[in-house]
Amino acid sequence: MDVKARAVIRPSSSDLWFLSYLPLAVSDGIATPLVPLLALARFSATPFVVVVIIAASSLSQVPFTILWGNLSDRIAHRKYFLVGSFGASGACIVAMAFATNLGSYFWLNVLEGLASAASAPIGTMLLLETRQKRWWPTDMGLFGFISGIGTTAGLGLGFLWLFVFGLSWPVVQVMTGLLVLSGVLALLGALLAWGWIEEPGRQYDRRSLADLVNGNRGLLERMRHVRTWVLNIVELTRSRAEPLPARELLFLVALGVMSVGFFLFYGPFPVFLIQRAGLSNAAVFVAYLGSSAASTALFYHSGKAVEVHSPKYIFLESLGGRVVLMLLFVPGPLFLAFGLGSVGLLGYLTLLNTLLGVTWAFISTASTLFLVRLVGRSGRGRALGLYNAVSGAGALAGTVLGGLLYVSWGVHTEFLVAAIVVTAGAALLLPIPYHVFSLGRPVAHLHPRLQRSVRASSAPPRLASEQDGAAPGR
Repeated sequence: MDVKARAVIRPSSSDLWFLSYLPLAVSDGIATPLVPLLALARFSATPFVVVVIIAASSLSQVPFTILWGNLSDRIAHRKYFLVGSFGASGACIVAMAFATNLGSYFWLNVLEGLASAASAPIGTMLLLETRQKRWWPTDMGLFGFISGIGTTAGLGLGFLWLFVFGLSWPVVQVMTGLLVLSGVLALLGALLAWGWIEEPGRQYDRRSLADLVNGNRGLLERMRHVRTWVLNIVELTRSRAEPLPARELLFLVALGVMSVGFFLFYGPFPVFLIQRAGLSNAAVFVAYLGSSAASTALFYHSGKAVEVHSPKYIFLESLGGRVVLMLLFVPGPLFLAFGLGSVGLLGYLTLLNTLLGVTWAFISTASTLFLVRLVGRSGRGRALGLYNAVSGAGALAGTVLGGLLYVSWGVHTEFLVAAIVVTAGAALLLPIPYHVFSLGRPVAHLHPRLQRSVRASSAPPRLASEQDGAAPGR
């Protein structure tokens, strides 16, 4: 008898609590594009103000992500933190739907970010503490897959809602109802979490699980989840400073430059779709849906490809494809040929964004494996923490700079600068060797399973090794 085989048992409440993240993921899929769109439609916000609304929520979550995680370690009741996070997040979203001015809308969005900050660290630890260690890889993959499906379903639901009801009702009223639905779904997640989550019988010290907590690179490119990257900036300042090897330092510099370039492009993206492409609100959801579906479907297959081929070359080839796609978004003759706001232009932009989602699946996978091979097992947790911190800092900087460029110089300059910055980051990778350390068999074996993790805010990290120890917490 295989003692490691997982027995087939009737699902318990500790299994079912995974599904409490499904309505939360659907809610997030709705709210991600809807929050900036509603700011444009109801309050006539400027493009830069919209970008600030997006970025401020993520930045404000950084200290609270750390605070909620530390408090849950001390109080030892992770269930109540998670239920409270879901419930408060849903209440803030509903309140945003009825905000009467841009100031209250902005601050309610910030409060929603503070409330939802608990879902990332506490959800991760709750999974590890309620599942046996040998099941972690499979459970993490399932957890992330549920989140990815929920996000994609939320985008699809948003499109149907706006397309069906938007034909006969005022657009602001329809969008308000959709945001209320998003908040109600988050509240439903809180009810399911209350009924299904069981308090863990043991606790782990999060510092002993650095590879798991920091290894999440299956991230969709949305500013609402930058908190799971940037929190590492604060956490890493607590540890003793050590000089970084030249190869790792160069990799992190390249990563920071590329992250700025990515979000120079994606920061004002919803504003570009509305103001320059002339798309409807429902059409914006379709454009987002293509990228989300492609990333969700291809993370597993990208892991297989990276294992067979060189992570460095796949990384560089994907970056090259992304630069070309960015330039194709620049308004030109095709925009005039299709016609602004036309079905043809929507299909063209959705195709391009879908291909960007494909490149992101391979970039996130190859970059993680590239870094792991550079540093080896002993420095993996610290390296992944730095990876996430640099990515988040670059994303926040790129988002704000993208808004400034969009307002000051226009979308042509902004997209061109974004492509140049990404190219510069890719050029910095060229002198870095990748066959420095071999990837350990446990990591190589587990990596494909964990590529299904596509939500940073709710999904635990993907890279993990069953040999990594876990010390009991307090």
